[in-house]
Amino acid sequence: MRRPLSLTLYAAALGLLEPCARPLLRRRVKAGKEDAARLEERLGRSGLPRPDGPLVWLHGVSVGETMSLLPLVEALAARPGLTLLVTSGTRTSADLLAKRLPEGVIHQYAPVDAPGAVARFLDHWRPSLGILVESELWPNLILGARERGVRLALISARMTQASADGWARMRGAATALLGAFDLILPQEAETAARLQALGARTGPLLNLKTVGDALPCDAAELARLKASAGDRRVVLAANTHAGEDEIVIAAVREAALADSLLVIAPRHPARGEAVAALLRTAGFQTARRAAGEALTAATTAYVADTLGEMGLLYCLADVVVMGGAFLPRIGGHNPLEPARLARPILTGPHAFNATALYADLLALAAAIEAPDATTLARHLRGLADYPRIGQRMGEAALAYAESQEGALDRAMTLLEPLLPA
Repeated sequence: MRRPLSLTLYAAALGLLEPCARPLLRRRVKAGKEDAARLEERLGRSGLPRPDGPLVWLHGVSVGETMSLLPLVEALAARPGLTLLVTSGTRTSADLLAKRLPEGVIHQYAPVDAPGAVARFLDHWRPSLGILVESELWPNLILGARERGVRLALISARMTQASADGWARMRGAATALLGAFDLILPQEAETAARLQALGARTGPLLNLKTVGDALPCDAAELARLKASAGDRRVVLAANTHAGEDEIVIAAVREAALADSLLVIAPRHPARGEAVAALLRTAGFQTARRAAGEALTAATTAYVADTLGEMGLLYCLADVVVMGGAFLPRIGGHNPLEPARLARPILTGPHAFNATALYADLLALAAAIEAPDATTLARHLRGLADYPRIGQRMGEAALAYAESQEGALDRAMTLLEPLLPA
């Protein structure tokens, strides 16, 4: 396929800058953002051989996207003679995938979008089909794959209005990139309209985040934590980002929840000590899980700064405050994770990554939106005073989550024509 001039210039510019990639990546290693032992993967060099036979490559940039791929990965892994390669772009996602991927599925870090790195990655793995999730539109990677005859699907596609406006200013580039996909399945109608306005042909709406079982929970560890928490009401602030912890802390203090335990699980566990410092400054008797500090009857705040334990924490909680939506820059996180465990959900006003899901949950009174700390405090106080309301919210959330199953079967049916024989 012929690249438009803008993407030809983009590739040329990235080619000239490619020698800078290694020192930039090493700088990110020092900041804790890259895995030093696997840095070559970011440059398209793998230490693993490619297995014989057809290979399907699936890609999600970070935790939310890669976790949404897991049901699809498991379904594809059941097909005999098919090798699966999953790529992601963050250390946190790589750590979680190491625990959750089915046996035999390969994980690699995605290459930087420079021509050399992309070529090395594609020429080594030679996928038959590439399945990208949500909003990963890397020009060299997408067009390089297409030029090598790789079939491409973009599923659970999501595009904000700001991104659509940006691509509209480069319409030729957008048309070329979107035209490289054999299948595009948008998450919701707004994304479908934005993609169509850019010239894309879209299929049915499909959101992989509606698929999946309840997150696993270690029953013995749950019993131990419940014994430590005692009869206290547990408020879990899940997947919080910098700037949100202060909002939750202020709300809990304003709500005057005297007999409660606040648990904060930061989206990025590396922030654990910073979150603990905020809590101590606010007067909480604080313990950190990653540091091995015990949760006792005297503990009033517990920082759950570990990976792969969200199922345990949701099971422990009486109410879940979902992070990522109290500040405008993140977009919220998947509410179906606590919903599958029948937990009442409180969220901020900026959950634009899951607009349709939250709209349904709010309409069913399975979730409550709180625009600020004062409103959040009022709702936390109300749920503490009237626990039956929280129970009904959790039941409604679970019923909604169960009603969403079926997306995986639809995805497999739509992907079938693209899969290698």
